[in-house]
Amino acid sequence: MTDNPIFKTIEDTINNNDVVLFMKGTQEQPMCGFSATVVQILNILDVPFHDVNVLADNDIREGIKQYTDWPTIPQLYVKGEFIGGCDIIKQMYEDGELQPLLAA
Repeated sequence: MTDNPIFKTIEDTINNNDVVLFMKGTQEQPMCGFSATVVQILNILDVPFHDVNVLADNDIREGIKQYTDWPTIPQLYVKGEFIGGCDIIKQMYEDGELQPLLAA
């Protein structure tokens, strides 16, 4: 999978940061409601995270969808593992499943 230079960039980002959010915009200025929702959840939980603005690089924007075989953004990774998009993160937060995952 890492033969693709974009995949290598994505993999390096995921492996070098405990929590990564591929999103539209930045954590300071989300550019879509779904990204804003995940940022809000992470902020409520006081979780520091690395953001990747997919709007700034179309290769990353399309590459992350192929990398995970997941069609939507945002995408959250914790300790190198793909967790999901906005709906999954929101549900995990509401069910109390996200907090222990992020605390580990």
